[in-house]
Amino acid sequence: MPKKRILSGMRPTGKLHIGHFVGALENWVKLQNEYESFHLIADYHVLTTSLDTSDVYQNSLDMLIDWLACGLDPSKSPMFRQSQIKQHAELNLIFSMLITVNRLERNPTLKDQIRDLNIEHVIYGHLGYPVLQTADILLYKGNAVPVGDDQVPHIEISREIARRFNNQYSEVFPEPEALLTKFSRLSGLDGNAKMSKSLNNTILLSDDSETVKSRMKKAAIDPNKQRKGDQGNPEICVVFSYHKKFNTEEIFDIEAGCRSGALGCFDCKMNCAKKISIFLEPIMEKRRYYESNIDEVKDILCDGEQQGRKVAEETMNEVHNKMKLG
Repeated sequence: MPKKRILSGMRPTGKLHIGHFVGALENWVKLQNEYESFHLIADYHVLTTSLDTSDVYQNSLDMLIDWLACGLDPSKSPMFRQSQIKQHAELNLIFSMLITVNRLERNPTLKDQIRDLNIEHVIYGHLGYPVLQTADILLYKGNAVPVGDDQVPHIEISREIARRFNNQYSEVFPEPEALLTKFSRLSGLDGNAKMSKSLNNTILLSDDSETVKSRMKKAAIDPNKQRKGDQGNPEICVVFSYHKKFNTEEIFDIEAGCRSGALGCFDCKMNCAKKISIFLEPIMEKRRYYESNIDEVKDILCDGEQQGRKVAEETMNEVHNKMKLG
């Protein structure tokens, strides 16, 4: 029985942070052994929030290097840029005829982005973001999409569009399922629910140990625990949430020490920084290899785009046939 397919992607914003690993990459690496995987560098999606494309190519390479360093295997998981496979744009156009503006305006993720980014006027492409995302998924006939809980509304829109196309023209597309990431989100160093480079609250996958220490010193803690001896509440401490991911073997001792006051926050932060750096060491070693062999990275990208293009052409031939456009 053939493996089911998944399509995963990220907007190319350059070097990735530990939140990307926890929220996506760790799961992608695991799933590539269970599914036929395709991984999209979503460079068209950058345009929904910025028209500046001057850094998109370099950011794409930096992101691809992090993907490879974290364990994505190009022999199992083709990786490619959305803009280099023109069928994404064509299928997006077709799908845009199958959904109403009112339905897109009800998308809760769009409302959150408008609020978080303080957007006054929503552009057409931003409103239609889930339609292009649907084209990204269904162009490769993705059966499932690994996402955090904030992206589930987009997957529901994808299911609706697939159903509408199949009912109108004949069965072509699967209705994709959301594969929820188990540890879906890591909060920012400042306590913000979102780790983001724009908020300067991240630890990058490429940060050395001294940088990790420096960043961890600024991490938010229980505001009522000002000094060693004060009893703390680890459940509202950012540092403790990082321990739960990167230092599981000591988690019960850390929790007990925090609650009793025996563990000081500085020592706790430095312990966490050390564990994160140990975790990052093999990733950084691989990253150094790919940075010094950038032509190999470009070849991986080129090969992935050839593989993606072949599948995209097959899908669009079927779409043209069913729609009697060919």
